Amino acid sequence: MLRAIILSALLATAASAQDAPEIRFEAVDFLKPPADLHLGEVAGVALGKAGQVYVFHRGNTQGPAYAAAAAQLLEFTAQGRFVREIGHNLYAWSYAHATRVDAGGNIWVADKGSNMVIKFNPAGRVAMVFGRKPEASDENARPLEHPRPPLPPVDGQFREVTDMAWDSQGNTYISDGYINSRVAKVAPDGRWLGSWGSFGSEPGQFNTLHSIQVDAQDQVYVADRGNRRIQVFDTNGKLLRIIQINLPSPADAPSAIGNRPVVPAAGPDAAPTKTMMPGAPWALCITPPTASGQQFLYVSDAWPGRIYKLSLDGKLLGWLGGAGKQLKQFGWIHEIACPSENELYVAELLNWRLQKLTLHP
Repeated sequence: MLRAIILSALLATAASAQDAPEIRFEAVDFLKPPADLHLGEVAGVALGKAGQVYVFHRGNTQGPAYAAAAAQLLEFTAQGRFVREIGHNLYAWSYAHATRVDAGGNIWVADKGSNMVIKFNPAGRVAMVFGRKPEASDENARPLEHPRPPLPPVDGQFREVTDMAWDSQGNTYISDGYINSRVAKVAPDGRWLGSWGSFGSEPGQFNTLHSIQVDAQDQVYVADRGNRRIQVFDTNGKLLRIIQINLPSPADAPSAIGNRPVVPAAGPDAAPTKTMMPGAPWALCITPPTASGQQFLYVSDAWPGRIYKLSLDGKLLGWLGGAGKQLKQFGWIHEIACPSENELYVAELLNWRLQKLTLHP
């Protein structure tokens, strides 16, 4: 009974059914790589202070057909022209997941395969490393298993890490991720400050932390994908609220790949696995504050493959797109960069591309 009361209070901003207008937008296939450079699954995108675009993709594949290393970090101009590769043959490269740029212009990446987070300075040199990948000489070196419940986490180490974000004091928040089911907090000088969270579906627990953002008020937003919700915390891990996106999907909405998911009659939260349910958050992006201090939250799901625009209190303001292979359609958006309210860069896994969107709300 107490759990039901608590959950009801936390979900006060999420209506049981939401309605919002469709947002008109334009899209271009943005990147212009050289002829001998081929993108794989585009897992991450971030923008630098001068408009440069950083792309973290699952390309430059090395190794056997299975368990091959697939990660490469590239820089492009604001016009999409190729500039350089960052971290060529880096020891951490294994399986690209996310990239972000902090307030100082440093480029960060989360590599899910090596369980490492890397900080590059603006010149592209490694400035700090977090976590450690298994030693190649270890007889037990192999992909991590996914026991349920997970094994206890270890301070300073990750198990399939996914993303990172920063507060106004320069502390880093790391979503850790597929196995450890927690948020880690690291000081600006690299000191491990602690973590919060565990595997589960209760408030404050997680089932695949897939993306993380921090707003101008130092509130931490976590994409709890497997539980089909966004959980919002203060910088000490106190749960503030839970946001759910409950816009019904069209009955004929196509799937980007595989069989079309079926929403149970009792609703998407009744599904045995919620990762492919409407509103399950794959990617989060919070816009910089406007002159009046306003910020917006953009969220993507895999099916029906939409992008949602929300206020930071969880109100659904609009939506756009859907699954497919053409421009203005999406194949598993994995990360979003949002330099302003009406300009988005979306990294797609299935379509191996980066689309630049201009919104006309």
